Amino acid sequence: MGRQQRVALIGGGLVGLSTAYAISNRWPDVQIDLFEKEERVSAHQSGRNSGVIHSGIYYKPGSLKAKLCHAGREKLIEFCTAEDVRFETCGKIIVAVTPAEVPRLDAIYERGRENNVRCTLISSEEIAEFEPFATGLKAIHVPDAGIVDFPGVAKRLEAILRSRGHTIRLGAPVDSLQQTDGGAALTSQGQMHSFDLIVSCGGLQADRLAQMAGAKTDFQIVPFRGVYYELTPDARRLCRNLIYPVPDPAYPFLGVHFTRMTDGRIEVGPNAILATGREGYSLKNWNLTDISEAVRFAGFRHLARNHWKKGVDELHRTLSKNAYLKALKTLVPTIKAEDMIPCRSGIRAQALRPDGSMVDDFVILEQPNMVHVCNAPSPAATACLSIGEFISDRLSGRLV
Repeated sequence: MGRQQRVALIGGGLVGLSTAYAISNRWPDVQIDLFEKEERVSAHQSGRNSGVIHSGIYYKPGSLKAKLCHAGREKLIEFCTAEDVRFETCGKIIVAVTPAEVPRLDAIYERGRENNVRCTLISSEEIAEFEPFATGLKAIHVPDAGIVDFPGVAKRLEAILRSRGHTIRLGAPVDSLQQTDGGAALTSQGQMHSFDLIVSCGGLQADRLAQMAGAKTDFQIVPFRGVYYELTPDARRLCRNLIYPVPDPAYPFLGVHFTRMTDGRIEVGPNAILATGREGYSLKNWNLTDISEAVRFAGFRHLARNHWKKGVDELHRTLSKNAYLKALKTLVPTIKAEDMIPCRSGIRAQALRPDGSMVDDFVILEQPNMVHVCNAPSPAATACLSIGEFISDRLSGRLV
């Protein structure tokens, strides 16, 4: 009998956990060690997103996002059904509120059809049938969008991996990565660990992990912070399910939207501003190393110079509840300031190129004995299980 093969996963978010799960399903005899620097799984992007199951309507046909979101949605629903994780396929509407947005809405509809997403154009009058308090000129109804308890998905994946005898190391940051003869090694908490393969799914730290291993990257992760509000219980009637605006094509962000959560709460948001650190969830929480790194990066300077007006608008919404309210009123005019309670914030790890352009698709880099997931923003949570299987396919031939 040969030596048992060992694989390390770095990152206890949904992508890291799902990749470990896919490897465990495919190669039951492989020993997996998962390293997570926080004291719990899904501490960052995986546990701080909108909780939406995306349909895949927005993404460029043929892209990894489009392919893996479509497949991942089905796998996620199957997993939640089997593992008793809360979810609901409730549908959503994407609403055009100005004449300039109508052609962009029509383009999203055509893209959805290319991506085999069930979607229907609805009139201004029909909007009220789905969301009585929303108004607009025209909308798309997407019946297969939904809501899910993503932290619950992560906890269930963690429990399954532990039950199969794999090791989940919490509070275990990775300090170094290196290739070795026939394998790879990492250092965590002063101890070196050797493996046959290492897969890094570091989210907000993804580029740093890849660079630590000597991988060549032509982008940098820049953190964008989004602030959410929650509607008061009396105001929850303003939203039945999910109400989205038409996104600005110059940005990968979907704009402030209304989202019913699996526990019945209604959240609105997020906006998007440069975060005060890769894990800077508050304006009071500054990481000077992260900020100086972002400001020194040519890509960020190009982005700021080309889109400073948009940045000022987003900052204004962050600092002014009334400005935030104004954005929400375009979708639901009857919402009032007293309907909104400050809620939480999340951070999106967005890869930027040196010319200031945003990397739109998922990016996965390979080395001889390492794989690095370097850009996995939305819809990575929806697509997590299919991303895991996609990475496991890349490992075929290296594991037996």
